[in-house]
Amino acid sequence: MPSHKSAVKRERQNVKRNSRNTVARSSARTAVKKLREVIATGNKEEAIKGLKEVTKNLDTAASKGVIHRNNAANRVSSLASQVSKLG
Repeated sequence: MPSHKSAVKRERQNVKRNSRNTVARSSARTAVKKLREVIATGNKEEAIKGLKEVTKNLDTAASKGVIHRNNAANRVSSLASQVSKLG
């Protein structure tokens, strides 16, 4: 348990930020997982909708600093490539 006032505040902030980051990371991972399942089925229309959702979630996570912006861009690019290959 921190004894300094500033350390107590830092601990409070870290708990809040950790929970926010967890939500952003989790929603991005869930969206990616769902999109990969749709890609496996081969449904292009659903995949395009899913790609839009994934892009939104990954960009949000990147803008909040949860993941690096290049990491988000690379993931979106890879998934978009997979979606475009669907028939």
